[in-house]
Amino acid sequence: MLIPPATQHRWLLRLRLPSKDGFLTPPISPVCSWKWVTCDAQHDKVTSFIASGLGLSGPIPENTIGKLSRLETLDLSNNSITGLASDFWGVGGTIKNLNLSRNLINGSLPNNIGNFGFLESLDLSFNGFSGDVPDALGALSRLQHLSLSHNGFEGRIPDSISGCRGITSIDISSNRLNGSLTNSVTHLERLVDLNLANNGIHGRVPDLSQLKSLSRLNLSSNRFQDSPTNAFRAPLRVVDLSKNQFQGYITQVKSGSGFNLSNLVLLDLAENELSGDFLVLREARALRYLNLAGNSFSQREFPSDIGNASNLEYLNMSKTGIAGRIPVELSRLTNLRTLDLSHNHLSGDIPRLSIAALQVLDLSHNNLTGEIPPSLQQKLPELLKFNFSYNNLTFCASKFRIETLKSAFIGSSSDCPIAANPGALRRRSNTENKRRSTLKLVIAIALSAFFLLVGLLCLSFACRRRTHLWTVKQPTYKEEQNISGPFSFETDSTTWVADVKLATSVPVIIFEKPLLNFTFADLLSATSHFDRGTLLAEGRFGPVYRGFLPGGIHVAVKVLVHGSSSGVAEQDAARELERLGRIKHSNLVPLVGYCLAGDQRIAIYDYMENGNLQNLLHDLPLGVQTTEDWSTDTWEDDNDGGGVRSAASEGLTAWRFRHKIALGAARALAFLHHGCFPQIIHRDVKASSVYLDSQLEPRLSDFGLAKIVGGEVSRGSPGYAPPEFAQSEACEANAKSDVYAFGVVLFELVTGREPVERELNLVEWVRGLARGNRLAEAIDPKIQGTGAEAQMVEALRIGYLCTAESPLKRPSMQQIVGLLKDIGSASADSVS
Repeated sequence: MLIPPATQHRWLLRLRLPSKDGFLTPPISPVCSWKWVTCDAQHDKVTSFIASGLGLSGPIPENTIGKLSRLETLDLSNNSITGLASDFWGVGGTIKNLNLSRNLINGSLPNNIGNFGFLESLDLSFNGFSGDVPDALGALSRLQHLSLSHNGFEGRIPDSISGCRGITSIDISSNRLNGSLTNSVTHLERLVDLNLANNGIHGRVPDLSQLKSLSRLNLSSNRFQDSPTNAFRAPLRVVDLSKNQFQGYITQVKSGSGFNLSNLVLLDLAENELSGDFLVLREARALRYLNLAGNSFSQREFPSDIGNASNLEYLNMSKTGIAGRIPVELSRLTNLRTLDLSHNHLSGDIPRLSIAALQVLDLSHNNLTGEIPPSLQQKLPELLKFNFSYNNLTFCASKFRIETLKSAFIGSSSDCPIAANPGALRRRSNTENKRRSTLKLVIAIALSAFFLLVGLLCLSFACRRRTHLWTVKQPTYKEEQNISGPFSFETDSTTWVADVKLATSVPVIIFEKPLLNFTFADLLSATSHFDRGTLLAEGRFGPVYRGFLPGGIHVAVKVLVHGSSSGVAEQDAARELERLGRIKHSNLVPLVGYCLAGDQRIAIYDYMENGNLQNLLHDLPLGVQTTEDWSTDTWEDDNDGGGVRSAASEGLTAWRFRHKIALGAARALAFLHHGCFPQIIHRDVKASSVYLDSQLEPRLSDFGLAKIVGGEVSRGSPGYAPPEFAQSEACEANAKSDVYAFGVVLFELVTGREPVERELNLVEWVRGLARGNRLAEAIDPKIQGTGAEAQMVEALRIGYLCTAESPLKRPSMQQIVGLLKDIGSASADSVS
C-alpha cells in the first residue's frame, strides 16, 4: 500500500535523498523506491520501514504508518517524534520488530500493544512513557527482546509477563517501578538478561533457580532486602546487586543449584549491609570485576585465596573493615587495573604488586608502614589516580609535585637519598660552614673594594660599546615607556629581547623555505619589536604576535613563556619542534617554523584569518580577544577580513556549520591520538584552541607544546578538565582527558553556552537534562527551528558519552569521528 502523496509532504517530507549536485530533494513516489523502505516483490506492499535518525518530529499523522498492513519491521528511533497516531495500532497484524527508542513520546503505553501478536522485539527506551507497564505485554508470546529503560513507568512488573515464554532479554532499568519482584519472572526459562537497575523495587529476590538460561542480572540501585543468595541459584556470569539493602551472609553462595562460581565474570555487591565472611574465591578463575565495598563483613583478614582470581582487573574492598597485612598473593593478579583498599585497618608493608596494567591505586586511610616500593613509586606518574594518605609510609618526596604531596601523601614522610635531597647534604655541612665563615668574611671585605672599582670601570666601557656590538638598536628608557612587548604583564618589556645578542646571527627556521635565511632580526622587524600593537593574545603558553616575514609570509608568533624554565634542553626543544613541524593534517594549525632566541623558545604558525571558536561562538565584539586568540585586531579596517569574519559569525546560526567544526576538531584529535607515533596528547582542548582558516575550515592549535613548556598546562583549563583531575593531583593528562574536553566543546557548539557561567556548570547541566530525557531544552536558540533538532540532540548524546565520569566509559576519538559522521548527512539535511 502506498502512503498518500499529501501525507508524504506533511510528515515524511523530512526524509530527503542526496542528489548529484549536492542539494537535497524530497523523495519520489512510489514509496517502494525509497531507500528506507523494503517492499514485498509479489504484492508491492511495504514490509520494512527504517527511518532512524532522520529528523522526524511531531506526532505520527493519521493514515500513514497505520495503513501499512504488511509491515514487519518499523524503526523510527533517534528522532523527535512526540506521539502516535490513533490508527498506529492497526499495524499489529504482521509487525515483528518495533523500535521507537530515543524519541519524545509521552503518556501511557496503551494495552493496544497486545494487538502486536507477532512481535519479537520491542524497544521503547529513552522516551517519556509513564503510568503502569501494561498487562497486555503478557499476550506477546513470541516476544524475545523487551526494552523499556529510561522512561517514567511506575507500579510493579505485571504478573502477566510470565506469558512471554520465549523472551530472552528484559531491560526496564531507570524507571520508577516499585513494589516487589514477584515470581512471575521465574517462569521465563529462556531469559538470559534481566536489568531492573535504578528503580524502587523492594522486598526479597525470588528464587531464580528455574531460570536455567539467566546469565546477566542487574538489580542495582533498588531497595531489595534480606539475603541475596536466591539470586545466585541461576547460572549467572554477570551479577550487579550494588546499592541495595541486602543483609546476611554470602558464604552460602556455592556452586550448585545452577550457579557455578567458575563462570562468574563480574560481581558487584557494593554498598549493602552484608556481614559474615567474604565470598570464597577459590574457583573464581574467570572473575574480572569484584566490588565488595561498603559492607560490614565480620571477617577481618584479607581473603588469602585472592590469588586464584588470576584474571581480576578491578578489585574494590574499601570500607569493608579488613585488617592485617596485604597478602603477597595480590602480586599474582597481573591483569589488575584498579585496586581500592582504602578506609580499612590494613597494616604492615605494601607488598610488591603487579604494576604492568595498574591504572588506579587507593590505599589511603589504613595503618600501613614502611617504604612504598621503589618500583611502584616509578609507576605512579603513569597512573590515572593514586592515594597513600593517612598511613605511616615513607617515600621520596622530590619525585612529586607539591600539589600531589598535599593530596595523595598526607601523613607520609619523605625519606629521599642524599643525592635526591640536597637539603640534607646542606644540613650535614652546616657545622663546617660556620667554622669557615669568619675567614670568608675577612676575605670578602678585602676583595669587595677591589672588585667594586674594577666593576665600575668595566660597566663604563661596556655602555660605550653596546650599540656597536648589537646589530638591533635597543630602545632608550623614554622609548621603552611606549613599547609593550612580550611578558609585559610579568616583566620589563625588553628584558629578554635585550638578552639576545647579535640578532642577525640567531636563525629562524622555516620548514618549507629552508633556503631563506631569516634571523631573529627579521622576527623583530615583523612584529615591530614585539610591540603591543601586534599582540594578538596573552595565552596560557605565552603571548602571541602577528607578523609579516619578508616575502609576505603572514604568521602568528608564539613566545613560549615557560619554555626556558621547563628543564628541556635547547637541542631537545629544537628536535621536538622539528617533529611537530612534520605533523600535517587538514584540521591542524600548521607549525611552519621556530626560533631559539637566547633562553626563549618561539613557535611560528600559519596565521588563522577567522579567529577562534571562543570568540565566534560566544559573540565577542570585534577587536575583543580572549586567551589564545589569533584573530586580527584590524578586522574593522580590513574589508576582506571583516567579510570573512561576518560569514563565519553568520555560519554559526546553521547546524551544518557547527557540525563541520565539531567533526573537523574530532578528526584532528583522532589523528593526534591514533595517527601519530608516539601518540600526542593535546592536554588543553577548548573552544579557544579551535580556529577557522581563510576557507572557514576548522583547525586545532597548540598540539604537542606541553612537552616544551613543561607540565604546567598538562591538566587542562577550567571547565574542560575531567573529574578525575579534581580527585587526584597525581592524575596526568591522557587520551581520555582529551576526549572529555572535546565533549565540553561539543556541548558548547550545540548549546551556545560557555563551560562555566555564573550559576551554571555546562557539563552538569547538560548531563542532568540527558538523564531526564530533556536534551532538546539545551539547544542554542540561534539554531532551533532549523529542522535538525534530532541531530543536535544526537550530538549532545555524543558529548554525554565523552564526558562520562569514568575515563574507561569514554569512547576513543576514532569512535567519536564515526558517530559524528553518522549524523553528518542528516545534519546537512537539516539546514537545506
